[in-house]
This record gives sequence, structure tokens and C-alpha cells, in this order.
Amino acid sequence: MTSTESLSSTRSATASAGERTPNPRTYLMCRPEHFTVSYRINPWMEPANPTDTARAVAQWQTLYETYLSLGHTIELIDPLEGLPDMVYTANGGFVIDGVAYGAKFTYPERQPEGPAFMTWFGDNGFDVVTPKNINEGEGDLLLVGDTVLAGTGFRTSTESHREVATVFDREVISLNLVNPNFYHLDTAISVLDPLTGDDDANIAYLPSAFDDASRAILEKRYPDAIHVSEEDSRILGLNSISDGYNVVIAKRATGFEAQLRERGYNPIGVDLSELLLGGGGVKCCTLELRR
Repeated sequence: MTSTESLSSTRSATASAGERTPNPRTYLMCRPEHFTVSYRINPWMEPANPTDTARAVAQWQTLYETYLSLGHTIELIDPLEGLPDMVYTANGGFVIDGVAYGAKFTYPERQPEGPAFMTWFGDNGFDVVTPKNINEGEGDLLLVGDTVLAGTGFRTSTESHREVATVFDREVISLNLVNPNFYHLDTAISVLDPLTGDDDANIAYLPSAFDDASRAILEKRYPDAIHVSEEDSRILGLNSISDGYNVVIAKRATGFEAQLRERGYNPIGVDLSELLLGGGGVKCCTLELRR
């Protein structure tokens, strides 16, 4: 790169940064007081490997405090003994405009979480829709502008995509995941501009996580998307949370961090390595409550 090109790139990044504005959000989280890995339902989980619950709680606390420092509001659901994966609140439902579409989990080990989250939604003023079809909430349902990107292939059924389209009266685009390491959509896509319309919304994603047809859809709809490396994606770097300017990501995802800075975002790295043993990262621990 020439010095002129470098200066131009710097100006472009500075201009983008000036245009980006953080927007405080409201998130639901669950303290991992019962976190452990006692069963295997994804490639990350290995019950033979020891887990440290106290360390998981400490790392989660750092994430919690990071959100508070950024001006976000955090609501909490009580952890239930015997449900170690409740910390991954993103899977507990999908909420838009005060309507909470509940989760219906694939694996028996997590199925009791669905009613627990729906009870919390109802007790906290949301209109609850009990799902008819298998879905794992914001794990596979991502609001990008006015559109819902919906993952399938490992967990959430395509029938639930049609159900979501009816419940929220929004366009829902189905995307097929093909790599078992990225079994939820939120492990393969990061929503970077959550409050913009479809024309301005942007994402980051791992192209190889999708089949050819889904990749073609993403390339057409989001031509300016950030393509994240396999290396950063394998530590769930894409499993992140953005308020339109600040992007909370896995601390070790240094390549993604650099890409975000180039686009004018402010990446903030957090270490959730203990919770990664259960297959979750920043986004997994965070369910957005859109009232």
C-alpha cells in the first residue's frame, strides 16, 4: 500500500468512526452458577475435560460489567440447578416489539429451558408466543435491519422460519449451515448495525459455514460484509454483540478486531474461554430484549 493509499484508508476509517453511534440496548443474561459440561451436544463439549464454575462466573461477570460500562441495561433470569446451559440466554427466545417467541430445544438436555424462559418473559411483561416448531431462539434468529436471518441445518427447523415470519410479519431469509462447529447462526454471523434499515445494515460472517446457495444470498444482500477468518471463527469470534459502534468480541479474535477497527467500530475483547468449553461465547450469553 502506498502512503497516499494509507492516508486515504485512514481518513475513510476515521470518517466511518465519526458516523457510528452507540445505541444502548437491553439484554437478558443468566449467571452461570451451575455451569459445567456433563453431556455432549455440540463439538465443543467434552465431559471428560474438567470445567471451573468459579472461573466461568468470573468471566461472565466481566462481560456483565462491560455491558453496564457501555450504558446497556441488563436483566437477569435466575439460573436453575440441572440446567447448566441456561447461561446461553440467546437460545431462550427471540424478542421484537414486546413479543417473545419462545424456544423449543432440539436436545432433551436443554428442553426444560424453553418453559423457564417463557415463564420469565410472561412475568416481565412480554407477550409470549409458544412455538410449534423446533427453534433455539436468537442462536438461529438474527434481526438485521428489518429482516430476520434464520439459520437451519443443525438445530432450528425451517418450519419455525415460516412461523417467525407470521408472528412478526417480517421477511425471513433461511440460511443453511453446513459445518457442525458452527451449529447456530450466531456462531457464523455477527450483526454489526442493529438499528439501521435493510439498506444500511451490515454483518460479518464466515463464508465457509454456509452452503453455496446461502453464501450467494449473503454476498448479494451484504456486499460490504466483513469476511472473518476460520482462525477467528473457531474461537467464536463472530459470536459477538454490537451496539452500532462498540462491538464486544472474543478477546483472542485479533484478526476480526483489526477488521472492525478498519471499518470504524470499537472492538472490545472479553475472555470467555471457560464458557467456550460449553460451545458459547459473547452472543450466546446475551439475549436482546426489544420492547
